[in-house]
Amino acid sequence: MARTHPAKDGPLQADPPAPADELWAFACPNPECDRFNVFAAGNLSVAERMGKAKHIRRLYCNRCGKRFSERQGSLLEYTKLPEPAVVRIVKCLGHGCSVEATADICEVDPRSVERVLATAGPRAQRFHRLELDKLKAPVEAVQLDELHARVAAAKKGGPQPAANPVRRVGAWVRSGCTRPWRWPRAS
Repeated sequence: MARTHPAKDGPLQADPPAPADELWAFACPNPECDRFNVFAAGNLSVAERMGKAKHIRRLYCNRCGKRFSERQGSLLEYTKLPEPAVVRIVKCLGHGCSVEATADICEVDPRSVERVLATAGPRAQRFHRLELDKLKAPVEAVQLDELHARVAAAKKGGPQPAANPVRRVGAWVRSGCTRPWRWPRAS
């Protein structure tokens, strides 16, 4: 059933069908399809619309006959949150806000923020890993934001500072340690 809206000067009119060029960002998610993961292949069309406001499109692949939601595989899959709310949640989390602060800012339940975080976190980690794997040469220098160290003269009879603190920082970065960095205490 097509959505209808009132015309400015007359009866209800149906929305025009979505042109194929609006579907350039989608690909068939069926691994058995010969157009699997091929974007802008021309094999997709809008089969129906879902949701209370009929704003979510269900797409149809004319090669394999499968139907799927346009939200499949995205952060919006299985959520009733509007897209702007999910974008705000991800931005708040990206800026370091806590789950409770994000929920308060975005006016959603903290459990919704946790669900988005549980989905977005591993996806971001996979993306960063893929980007690191694309590097042709190993990284020679890493910028560490907000790395603080105390520099002082050694006290007589006290522990001596490390000979080369840059080597210690490099070893810390290579180990993947994410806790705050501190000089090891002398025993």
